[in-house]
Amino acid sequence: MAKLTLVEKLAILSDAAKYDASCASSGTSKRDSSKSKGIGSTEGSGICHAYAPDGRCISLLKILMTNFCIYDCVYCVNRSSSNVQRARFTVEEVVKLTMEFYKRNYIEGLFLSSGIIRNSDHTMEEMVRIARLLRLEHNFAGYIHLKTIPGASPQLLEEAGLFADRLSINIELPTDIALEDLAPEKKPAEIRRSMGQLRLKIEEHTAEKKERAKPKRFAPAGQSTQMIIGADAANDDAILGRAENLYGNYRLRRVYYSAFSPIPDSSSRLPLAKPPLMREHRLYQADWLMRFYGFERDEIVSGGEEGMLDLAVDPKLAWALKNRERFPVDVNRADRELLLRVPGFGTRAVDRIISTRRHRTLRLDDIARLCQSIDKVRPFIVALDWSPGGLTDTEGLRARVAPKKPAEQLSLF
Repeated sequence: MAKLTLVEKLAILSDAAKYDASCASSGTSKRDSSKSKGIGSTEGSGICHAYAPDGRCISLLKILMTNFCIYDCVYCVNRSSSNVQRARFTVEEVVKLTMEFYKRNYIEGLFLSSGIIRNSDHTMEEMVRIARLLRLEHNFAGYIHLKTIPGASPQLLEEAGLFADRLSINIELPTDIALEDLAPEKKPAEIRRSMGQLRLKIEEHTAEKKERAKPKRFAPAGQSTQMIIGADAANDDAILGRAENLYGNYRLRRVYYSAFSPIPDSSSRLPLAKPPLMREHRLYQADWLMRFYGFERDEIVSGGEEGMLDLAVDPKLAWALKNRERFPVDVNRADRELLLRVPGFGTRAVDRIISTRRHRTLRLDDIARLCQSIDKVRPFIVALDWSPGGLTDTEGLRARVAPKKPAEQLSLF
């Protein structure tokens, strides 16, 4: 077989990395480049062609170190039995690509994952070496996200955290039963043990900040994970339950949901068709409600059909339609917790409402300026010059506030 060029390897291994959704940098802190004159430093921004909080679209080099893998996970296109073209970067090639792409202003960082070669420790050691070379020899101060390998030694995980901004370990599937069935070489307990080790190290270094003037940085953007949605029979309640457990037990910064995409020569145990991409979108919305809006999981999925979220309307609106007795909410009197439950109000809008009403009594026009969609809000609020009146009637309300045509979630690929 002819030796692949670097460009050919890049085409194969960047395409192979597209199924990993867990690549955001929110929460990282700026490296001190004033003294080190580091290259490519970023702060508090999302990457992988994501939108930063200030609206900028920023990117990173997102690749696999290799798509060779000793594991045979049924749902993975890079499984050992898959008939795909294989490629493998050397450590030096990944470093070279990262630096050259940055210098051409194509990227602001690196997202690096890999198939498992030889064993977990060998693979993790190679990835850590890449991060170490970038930081220490090339003075790279940009964002680095390493997908860590379950089962790798605690020493390697600790070293990875000293060079990377974020670490992540994929939980893969929503239930242990599904993982044991579809990825028998992967052990759920081993994945959770690695997550627990990372949590302890992150907390250890966070506590160290209070004791030392210049503590060692350790994965300042925390850890994240990803679940594949629709490859097994888990319903949305089970998926959100697993996410709730991960946030609580391992203090994850983010759980990513990736809709299963059928792969070539797939097993008969996998679905023939991918799930609706809107399902992935609704799970992200529900996840957001649990983390930032004070909703409990059983509130979001209660009354749903067989534990599934409503695809036609967003989860907050679905909850409001089922709990009409909680509305309308007086925007001039309600506390923050209740305002956050009003469909159409985001956290920023609620904070603006609370700040503004200290100085004057709010009218409907004021609310229209402070939120994104006054039409969605009207049936659920009372203002100085507004009462929803007949709009509060349960009958016909869903038809008035729900989208006329279900929004479409576009595929990433």
